[in-house]
Amino acid sequence: MPHRVLSKGVSDTSGDEEVRQAPDGVGDADASSVTIRPADRADLLDVLRIERTAFSEPWPYAAFESVLDAPAFLVAVGEAEQRAASDEASGEKRPAARDGVEGSQTVLGYVVGDIMPNHGRDIGHIKDLAVRPSARGRGIGRRLLREALFGLALAGAAVVKLEVRESNDSARSLYRDEGFEPTRRVPRYYDDGEDALILVVDVDSWHSTA
Repeated sequence: MPHRVLSKGVSDTSGDEEVRQAPDGVGDADASSVTIRPADRADLLDVLRIERTAFSEPWPYAAFESVLDAPAFLVAVGEAEQRAASDEASGEKRPAARDGVEGSQTVLGYVVGDIMPNHGRDIGHIKDLAVRPSARGRGIGRRLLREALFGLALAGAAVVKLEVRESNDSARSLYRDEGFEPTRRVPRYYDDGEDALILVVDVDSWHSTA
């Protein structure tokens, strides 16, 4: 399974892929109407749809199914804005609404974070982060990242790492704002031959400034 923080990265507003990460902009004005909660099985098809619009190398359904119990597999849910033209242009199809209310429980984005034991100094790993194209620019990617960091800290992570495409300036800006620092470059990490940067944040330092 490739590790990308959409960055895959966070997907961003300019259409760049990968941390698999696709960050979505830094504005927070509209994010207050969005709820962040643990993902459940009923969310997976919506997550997969976003994944496929955000990344050229999308994870399969089974990959998301395998991380349902991860400490930081979270979804952002809320009302999707009516942006039919932009959705059509991006190839995104709006999923059927849940709970019988159109748009009120739409999955707008998700993050996947897990823990790797490391001799008492466990390492958190943000593996995937993406926001629905029509919901970008609302600060949702930042909220997902922060909630994932809190969840990984509670699960015992001392540091958190992620991979990001060297060319994904929007994702790198988001991670830099949250205290992530580059530690090394991995040549030809992605299938198209692009290098990845490994970014790391110390959880205690991040928590003191969050």
